[in-house]
Amino acid sequence: MMKKMSIPTSKASLVLFLCQIISALDVPLDLSQPPTITQQSPKDYIVDPRENIVIQCEAKGKPPPSFSWTRNGTHFDIDKDAQVTMKPNSGTLVVNIMNGGKAEAYEGVYQCTARNERGAAISNNIVIRPSRSPLWTKEKLEPNHVREGDSLVLHCRPPVGLPPPIIFWMDNAFQRLPQSERVSQGLNGDLYFSNVQPEDTREDYICYARFNHTQTIQQKQPISVKVFSMDSLNDTIAANLSDTDIYGAKPVTERQPVLLTPTGSTSTKVELRGNVLLLECIAAGLPTPVIRWIKEGGELPANRTFFENFKKTLKIIDVSEADSGNYKCIARNTLGSVHHVISVTVKAAPYWITAPRNLVLSPGEDGTLICRANGNPKPSISWLANGVPIAIAPEDPSRKVDGDTIIFSHVQERSSAVYQCNASNEYGYLLANAFVNVLAEPPRILTPANKLYQVIADSPALLDCAYFGSPKPEIEWFKGVKGSILRGNEYVFHDNGTLEIPVAQKNSAGTYTCVARNELGKIQNEMQLEIKDPTMIIKQPEYKVIQRYGQVSFECIIKHDSTLLPTVTWLKNNDELPDDERFLVGKDNLTIMNVTDKDDGTYTCIVNTTLDSVSASAVLTVVARPNPPFDLELTGQLERSIDLSWIPGDENNSPITNFVIEYEDALHEPGVWHYQTEVPGTQTTAQLKLSPYVNYSFRVIAVNKIGRSQPSEPSEQYLTKSASPDENPANVQGIGSEPDNLVITWEPLKGFQSNGPGLQYKVSWRQKDVDDEWTSVIVANVSKYIVSGTPTFVPYEVKVQALNDLGYAPEPSEVIGHSGEDLPMVAPGNVQVHVINSTLAKVHWDPVPLKTVRGHLQGYKVYYWKVQSLSRRSRRHIEKKILTFRGNKTFGMLPGLEPYSSYKLNVRVVNGKGEGPASPDKVFNTPEGVPSSPSFLKITNPTLDSLTLEWGSPTHPNGVLISYTLKFQPINNTHELGPLVEIKIPANESSLILKNLNYSTRYKFYFNAQTSVGSGSQITEEAVTIMDEAMASRQVDIATQGWFIGLMCAVALLILILLIVCFIRRNKGGKYPVKEKEDAHADPEIQPMKEDDGTFGEYSDAEDHKPLKKGSRTPSDRTVKKEDSDDSLVDYGEGVNGQFNEDGSFIGQYSGKKEKEPEGNESSEAPSPVNAMNSFV
Repeated sequence: MMKKMSIPTSKASLVLFLCQIISALDVPLDLSQPPTITQQSPKDYIVDPRENIVIQCEAKGKPPPSFSWTRNGTHFDIDKDAQVTMKPNSGTLVVNIMNGGKAEAYEGVYQCTARNERGAAISNNIVIRPSRSPLWTKEKLEPNHVREGDSLVLHCRPPVGLPPPIIFWMDNAFQRLPQSERVSQGLNGDLYFSNVQPEDTREDYICYARFNHTQTIQQKQPISVKVFSMDSLNDTIAANLSDTDIYGAKPVTERQPVLLTPTGSTSTKVELRGNVLLLECIAAGLPTPVIRWIKEGGELPANRTFFENFKKTLKIIDVSEADSGNYKCIARNTLGSVHHVISVTVKAAPYWITAPRNLVLSPGEDGTLICRANGNPKPSISWLANGVPIAIAPEDPSRKVDGDTIIFSHVQERSSAVYQCNASNEYGYLLANAFVNVLAEPPRILTPANKLYQVIADSPALLDCAYFGSPKPEIEWFKGVKGSILRGNEYVFHDNGTLEIPVAQKNSAGTYTCVARNELGKIQNEMQLEIKDPTMIIKQPEYKVIQRYGQVSFECIIKHDSTLLPTVTWLKNNDELPDDERFLVGKDNLTIMNVTDKDDGTYTCIVNTTLDSVSASAVLTVVARPNPPFDLELTGQLERSIDLSWIPGDENNSPITNFVIEYEDALHEPGVWHYQTEVPGTQTTAQLKLSPYVNYSFRVIAVNKIGRSQPSEPSEQYLTKSASPDENPANVQGIGSEPDNLVITWEPLKGFQSNGPGLQYKVSWRQKDVDDEWTSVIVANVSKYIVSGTPTFVPYEVKVQALNDLGYAPEPSEVIGHSGEDLPMVAPGNVQVHVINSTLAKVHWDPVPLKTVRGHLQGYKVYYWKVQSLSRRSRRHIEKKILTFRGNKTFGMLPGLEPYSSYKLNVRVVNGKGEGPASPDKVFNTPEGVPSSPSFLKITNPTLDSLTLEWGSPTHPNGVLISYTLKFQPINNTHELGPLVEIKIPANESSLILKNLNYSTRYKFYFNAQTSVGSGSQITEEAVTIMDEAMASRQVDIATQGWFIGLMCAVALLILILLIVCFIRRNKGGKYPVKEKEDAHADPEIQPMKEDDGTFGEYSDAEDHKPLKKGSRTPSDRTVKKEDSDDSLVDYGEGVNGQFNEDGSFIGQYSGKKEKEPEGNESSEAPSPVNAMNSFV
């Protein structure tokens, strides 16, 4: 909620400009001029008779005027009255009352005349009247005996004072009597009762009249009022009352409205234009009437209409002739209505249309004085010259009177005079002085020279050039030292000489020259105009909602002209900030610490400079949990319901969303409050349902978005009568705990559900589907009953009924229970097993007869266990597994079996008591499966042309092993794979020596086992044959030669270039140009075996290809370890090596899944200079 206010200098300048218009008509005091009245007392002048009377009359003129007075139309010689003096150089009279004078002696009509050689000016007729505050006349006031419900008027009738007193009613303790729609004070001061009530009885109704002029208060004698009701009077009181003391003996009855004031159906009212119109209607009636106002044939004037005194008074301010018409007041209650029409006529004392203004002429000029006024009735116009009716004033050939206008032609210096215009009708008069001053004067500029003006950009600039001269000078404006005359729409030239620049810009700054000239001379004046940047609030305070005791900050960041010094002031609700250390005013912010409710309001940041002022406001709303409700009241008490009402507490600026009503049962659970109900936040009453035999107290909690209020104070207690129970226990069950019993349980009633004392339970049962009578027992203070000696697991009908000292609850509903269960008697029969595959089997069985279950059938359990492996014939620890099949199922699946194994199983039925006997064990065997991978593969004893392989049999053969398959292929120095060789090995072998291998060559081996079902998963290893010692020596010798070192550097540079090219092509998604050879040299691990001939299938390019990893140098112990390298071609595959020809050229491309290389015997060939050389030979 944001407001922004700017106070530009244009408003203040406009006021200054208007003053300049007036002063421009003034004649400088160093020139001859007729008198002008500058100050005088009001026409109707009421004075305090205890103080000196001061009658003001001030005037100016050249030469200074002399003063004289008339009193009641005749000359008042002040020299002959010792009590009257005239102030020096003034016409103001002082009547000395405090030294023995009496104000009453100086009542009358006074008029002042100021005169010099050029004319005479006169004041208004000043009527002097001393104020009066007379005492009340003594009167005997009889007590007022009034019947309850009747109307009453207590008359004040204050003494007539001057001015009229202000009336109010008080009691003996000087406390104002409370007023309302029923009791109120009228415009005449009387106190009106639309209907009296017993509480109106009192003996100190006192009317007071305050006379402001004399600062005195007069008091009427106290008035006694006694309100009686015939129903409450006893015979003794009735006998002491006369017939005149009472208005009737009827009981209090309702009455339709009757107007107490004004009387009748119509009345009239005359008011003067510009005054306040007050119309009043006060009515009697029971119930108290409500007043409504309308204007017949029109609308009540907007923005000027107000209702006072509980709408009994219609107030219209600043009335005009348009407000004349018929105004109707309507008084209405439930029995009817009454109305009154007031015909209003608005008259008008004279008011100016054009008041005459001073006229300065040069000899030979022409001019006019105009005096135009209006009023109702229309005023008459009369002229005076120097205080004398113009008809008898000395003649002047230059003037001519034409009604409300005097025309002057070819005036001369002797034509100077003061003329008075009088406009009057029956409601008042207007008197105005206007002089004609004939002068011959060269121009003069009254504004000080070289004046500096500063204005804000985009605001009006007003450059003053007050002048005088006779004849009236012409004014011209120039900008700059040698500038041309200013003209055009961007400037406004005022008659008083002021230059206005409506929207001053930065380029408007500079030097301005004002030139005034007439036929007698010329004069000029220079002034400076500076344009300043406006002050702005660039970060305004924003609307804030804060919780009580929080912290809030308002920002006010400003931007201003560097030459102006701003001051920042913070206001709260347009007043100063509280003097509180919690309010911290920073350079550009206001922070309020530990916010409280009283900090709620509008905060305004005001920035002032000498030229402008801006402000911005924001509202702070402090929110909190609501205050607790109060004044809880119970009404409409019934046996099963009650009405609760309350008054909401302060919502603390966050609307109450709902009210939560809680109750306490002091009889059963004292101190424990329970939820009863809740109602919307707009509701302050609730009808609550009650239970018998509960001692209720209620409390209410208000809820808003911030949280819950504290609970209200508890209501009064309300004890409901006892009754038989309304409901029976819930959750009744019959479940046996032993084979020969039935346990009946229920959820007991809560205390308030008992509905009365002596709460008990009638427990009843009988066997279902057997023609037995109900067996019943009555128990108390328990929630369980055990029936013994029942047959095993038979159905029973069970019911539990509540009762107390006043009777039974309604007949309860029956529930079906069962006596206790026993273990099942028989095992499932005809158990059959169907083996689906080597790891899954399906078991079938026949269900047992339900009678033999002897309980609730929960399902069947299958126990199964592995006896032995058919391949190893070795027994091991038997671990039984259990599968449960819920319900009446007769089959189930056994997953996770081990291939080529012998199993046993049995089946048992399950009820709530436990498991029945097991079926005979059923034996079944699982078929063979593929074996797991060999447990290990080791490569040892490397020579120049051989390697020794050792392996372990599979951990899980899953059948009878028939053979092993070994595949291997060489890997050259660029990690390309060579041709694949396959060898079949008998199943009883555990080692093999491979001969006729290439020396110093890396080989990759793939090894797996087979059963009759197929091949198992394979294990891989790599190994390297050793190097010839003579060749190694030769290679070392070559490696020490300089030409070889240079060649190797060139080769390394070429390899680096090739790697860069490959890397670039890889990023662009390119492929190696060897794809066409991959079908012949694919990774054997990803080539599936064809079913018909056992050969490898075609290669599938299913994954991206990455370069192989480069080898690392071979340590002295000839073992090899892999190292990753960023520029290795291995990264383009998934860890599977490519193939090589014997010359080391790359003939294959890598793809397929990356294999996890086993730890331990990992090795790779070191790229020695000789090896590198061999690869390029």
